[in-house]
Amino acid sequence: MGIEAELEAPNQGLQRTLKDLFAGAVGGVAQVLIGQPFDIVKVRLQTTSQYSGALDAATKIYKNEGALAFYKGTLTPLIGIGACVSVQFGGFHYARRAFEAGNLEKTGSGDLSYSQYYAAGAFAGIANTVLSSPIEHIRIRLQTQPHGAAQLYNGPIDCIKKLTAHEGVRGVYRGTAVTFLREANAYGAWFAAFEFMMNKDAERNHIKRDEISTAKVALYGGLAGEALWLWSYPFDVIKSKMQTDGFGETQKYKSMRDCFAQTLRAEGLGGFWRGIGPTLLRAMPVSAGTFAT
Repeated sequence: MGIEAELEAPNQGLQRTLKDLFAGAVGGVAQVLIGQPFDIVKVRLQTTSQYSGALDAATKIYKNEGALAFYKGTLTPLIGIGACVSVQFGGFHYARRAFEAGNLEKTGSGDLSYSQYYAAGAFAGIANTVLSSPIEHIRIRLQTQPHGAAQLYNGPIDCIKKLTAHEGVRGVYRGTAVTFLREANAYGAWFAAFEFMMNKDAERNHIKRDEISTAKVALYGGLAGEALWLWSYPFDVIKSKMQTDGFGETQKYKSMRDCFAQTLRAEGLGGFWRGIGPTLLRAMPVSAGTFAT
């Protein structure tokens, strides 16, 4: 169906958005199940200096906390990630169709520029932050708490109660400003990279996009995942540091800017890239699975 027909049938646009939301929810569950072990290694490397690298972190987590430790904090993202990915895809396609309509009116063609794909992805990321910021905050607190009798939280609900006891709802949403920056840049790069690779493949092989094989869609999705993290990773490091910080007298970072400054002074530029290895290993299968679902 062409863009003209879609504009004449608003219900069709709604149906497509609902389909995007459902596909996003399924893809989100796949993200968590595939990526959680990599994610906990990434977060530990970002927020502590007790490990020499990813392999050392994974080995010590397994030795000291057991295999199930790799799925610490899984419940919260497992419940919420479907909604997050639904918002990502729903928001992207909503913005994409708005750009298509505007382009059609101005130039007679609904084709988007890659800057518009990036903007649509950034819109999706910003919309997603309302959900992703508290979900990731709770997950990170659970992933980094002490093991055994010294643990701070009995689960996600207990974590929420204790965070709100310190600062109210604001405590749950700590790190949201830098999450906005991360999400906008990350999903701008994610969708723009994927669209670029899909369009170039279709042009190169003189086929329609829906004729591209599932294997290629997964490959391009995986590569887009690499682009997502390479473009946004320093923001993720700052987010993790802020979301594992203490409260009151034990709070180390006064603001996002202060966290950037302290990280640069203490760790140099390399501090903004700690944990990038397992993150890129995680990104390929997770992102591939999301787009291929």
